[in-house]
Amino acid sequence: MCELFGVVARKRQRLNEILSEFYSHSHEHPDGWGLACFSETGVPSTIEREPVPAYSSSYLKHRLECQIEQKTVIAHIRKASVGRNKYDNCHPFTATDNCGRTWTLAHNGTIFNGELLNGYAESQHGDTDSERILFYLVDRINREQNRLGRALGETERFDTLEAAVAELAKGNKINLLFFDGDVFYAHVNLKDTLHYRLDGDTLFFSTKPLSEGKWDKVPFTRLIAAKDGAIIREGQPHGHEYIHNPEDYRPLYEKLAGPLPVTRAGT
Repeated sequence: MCELFGVVARKRQRLNEILSEFYSHSHEHPDGWGLACFSETGVPSTIEREPVPAYSSSYLKHRLECQIEQKTVIAHIRKASVGRNKYDNCHPFTATDNCGRTWTLAHNGTIFNGELLNGYAESQHGDTDSERILFYLVDRINREQNRLGRALGETERFDTLEAAVAELAKGNKINLLFFDGDVFYAHVNLKDTLHYRLDGDTLFFSTKPLSEGKWDKVPFTRLIAAKDGAIIREGQPHGHEYIHNPEDYRPLYEKLAGPLPVTRAGT
């Protein structure tokens, strides 16, 4: 399982210490790391990624020694389930909608029922289901913008995304952090795998609680939106909980390694 980390703050915050703590979990997630930082206008100013363990990256070590002050970040450490260990498969991913808005996404989970995403395989840069999730969400935004003939407002974007995420959650594990340059979104449908902490006007998200302070569970099986260090909207629960089942992974592993032996009780 990958891990996610995100920050949404009203003012710029120094994040070196908490990012270092987050990346220290990479011994369990050795297949790459990523960090997205954003300008004051919400456009990604840097997206840094490597297909190496964060704990062994000399680049990341030096990066964390430099001051990192941001209002918004998305960070990721990867444990691959779909997609090879290469640069183009490291999160976060970005895409631009047809009205010029840039979207940035990181995913913790796996797509087992990929019918909604299969059509995006030809246009993606890597070969992860996570990148296809971003393309699917942006495509849903584009369809609604095309229908209305204009860019969507904040409420319209949320409503469109809420419906799209609910459809995608059926039979799939989709823990998500993503940002549209204005509003930050989070979603979790595997229990106890995404948390948040409010510290003044700074909101932290993390797969596992970090540092001291009170961490709460992110509202379950629903899309939430955050801005300026506060949760501004919660969607309705869609009810599509993913319950971990090792057998779900069998078809994925068989594509890479051939058929796996059948496990029988008592053997």
